[in-house]
Amino acid sequence: MGYPSDLTDAEWALIEHYFQPRDRRGSASLHPRKRIVDAILYVVKSGCQWRMLPNDFPPWQTVYDHFSRWNKRGVWETALDQLNALHRQNNGRSASPSYGMIDSQSVKTE
Repeated sequence: MGYPSDLTDAEWALIEHYFQPRDRRGSASLHPRKRIVDAILYVVKSGCQWRMLPNDFPPWQTVYDHFSRWNKRGVWETALDQLNALHRQNNGRSASPSYGMIDSQSVKTE
């Protein structure tokens, strides 16, 4: 059973390397990394609580633990930055923006 938030195999292939363990020592993972990422994306998309993940995902504690560790290591930012650069290049633009704009509503003044 799939969810609209699940990554396709092609999407997963683009970011899979970011979610691999840095150290290969230790026991093998009980759950596929893609399934854990799909569970995290389900929580983000649906807005549900971690404890309310459907039973066909890995246990919520496992999913949250992976999310937390990846978040602390900056994996999410790195993967999203790479996807953003790839999207810009596919649209004929440079990988990073050349300038940014901030309006007066976005800047706090004192």
